Amino acid sequence: MVLDHPWCQVRQDEIELPNGKIIDDYFVNIKPEVALILPITTNQEIVFVRQYRHAVGDFFIELPAGGFNPHQESAEVAAVRELAEETGYITQQVRKIATLYDKPSKDTNQIHLFLAENVVKVKEQQLDITEEIEVILIPVDAVLTKIAQGEIAVAGTVAALFLGLNFLKASNC
Repeated sequence: MVLDHPWCQVRQDEIELPNGKIIDDYFVNIKPEVALILPITTNQEIVFVRQYRHAVGDFFIELPAGGFNPHQESAEVAAVRELAEETGYITQQVRKIATLYDKPSKDTNQIHLFLAENVVKVKEQQLDITEEIEVILIPVDAVLTKIAQGEIAVAGTVAALFLGLNFLKASNC
């Protein structure tokens, strides 16, 4: 471990490539699992969050998501919890749509994607002290245009949207 902080852990590995070359300074980010949820209202609107992301220095429209410890809660429970905390919406219908890796060349974590239909707002947000989140509703029919125009540009969110909307389309056929 070259950095062991509660918010950031980095491991330095020595690896041997298939061609025999040794790399003695290969750095790996040890990250928590992520639960991401695609929430759709009965009015066919998707519940998004808009928040500032310091590394890039800009605001982004994303699906509700958060890190979790799989030894303390399941990915599904974490996704539903994040939805309620970040947006005030709840759901009774959750389906797992995929498990993906964001950057398997450097990061250790998986992203667990869920679909939630018929979500309903029942309370106010319950944000952490580090969070400042605006809730945005976008009609399902407008999402692909917003991706094409660069308004929705976070990889996990885009993957969840394509997979989730394709899943819905296939199940409605």
